[in-house]
Amino acid sequence: MRLRTKLTLFITLSKLAVVLLFVLMLPYLVEEIAFTYTNNYLQEQKKKVMQVIAKDGIDYYLQGEDSYGSYTMLKEEYISLEEVNAGFNLDTIETTQRVFEGTDTLEYRLLSHTFNAGNSNYLLEIGKTTATINQYNRPLQRIASYVLVALILLTTIIDLFYTRFLLRPLELVIKSKLVDRKFPFNEDPVPIQTSTSDFQYLDKSLILLMDQIHEAFEKEREFTANASHELMTPISILQNKIENLMADAEVTPQVQQRLVEMHRTLNRLKKIVSSLLLISRIDNEQFTRGDEVVVNELFEDVMEDISHRLEEHEIRFQMQLSNVLLKNCNRDLLFQLVYNLINNAIKYNKPQGSISVTDNITDPRFYTIMIADTGIGIPQDDLPTIFNRFKKSNLSEGGGYGLGLSIVQSIVQYHGYTISVESAVGKGTAFKLTIPQSAISF
Repeated sequence: MRLRTKLTLFITLSKLAVVLLFVLMLPYLVEEIAFTYTNNYLQEQKKKVMQVIAKDGIDYYLQGEDSYGSYTMLKEEYISLEEVNAGFNLDTIETTQRVFEGTDTLEYRLLSHTFNAGNSNYLLEIGKTTATINQYNRPLQRIASYVLVALILLTTIIDLFYTRFLLRPLELVIKSKLVDRKFPFNEDPVPIQTSTSDFQYLDKSLILLMDQIHEAFEKEREFTANASHELMTPISILQNKIENLMADAEVTPQVQQRLVEMHRTLNRLKKIVSSLLLISRIDNEQFTRGDEVVVNELFEDVMEDISHRLEEHEIRFQMQLSNVLLKNCNRDLLFQLVYNLINNAIKYNKPQGSISVTDNITDPRFYTIMIADTGIGIPQDDLPTIFNRFKKSNLSEGGGYGLGLSIVQSIVQYHGYTISVESAVGKGTAFKLTIPQSAISF
């Protein structure tokens, strides 16, 4: 799962958790807020009453009576004032019930406060029904829910845009340093502009790593080219000397046999060195890519050189190719590529087996060529490494020095193509060469 997807999922789930928690707590929060507001309201009412008494005296309310009481028409609020015992002291706010006119029992949020006025002790009660307090709970919960959902949506959108903006440098680092860069990294990398120090460090580390890989590859490529070139001279000298000895009439048959074996070994060594030198020249881009090659003509030329081997092994060959033109390529290298693949299909085929060559142009993005045989196949464990140098399958028999497919891979990469393989032991092998649409014409 991508990092952006994980962050988006985390943001969404965390906000949903916040919404769920808030919805569960909302009734209690609204109720607490409502009662807190009511308590403050009752305290304000008490202050006003005490200010009136302090200014105008207790008779302002009592008017010569022993007590004072007043309530609204629906009894939603009431106030009472009466004289109590001198030792009685109370200053509370609580929820309690009151009976009016002997019949109505109502629940109030009640403030009780005792105070001294003149030579007497009085009890002040100010109440507000809980029904009027709770009547706004549901609207408040609904409004709070709407506001919360709106805030969640707004912050989620902001978080998504910010996450995209924040991770944009990381995507550029991956694309420019890994996805779009092709080995052997000849072009100079451009540092990504970002204010995030972690991404800056990652970008610099990847640039340094690519430079180190490029330097190591250049050293290996230079060594391979020099070693292959230098080995050709002593091998040729030894080959000539052995050939001269083989032509000497005084050489006994036993020595002659040994010389033949040595000559055969030198020929194998010469082929290996030639293959390494070819790979090195391809890696060093010493070949031009200015040719135009017709695919079916290329395969026909290869078959002219190798058809005798089909007859020797009694292998049937079928070819169905379109009249497709490959542009900006090197004909000699493509000939070597096709030759190696067909040669392997013959070498590792079964007696009286078959080889088929077909193409596909249905996908507008790519042109593919399939070379399939009914040979011994390749074990699944060997498939990931068959293009490695000097790698041979455990089922390989006879010749082969592990460089034929390495040459194929180098030629494919040099032209910007791709190659893949599918195989099953005992059933055969199929190589699929994929060529981008930009490299062909009809």
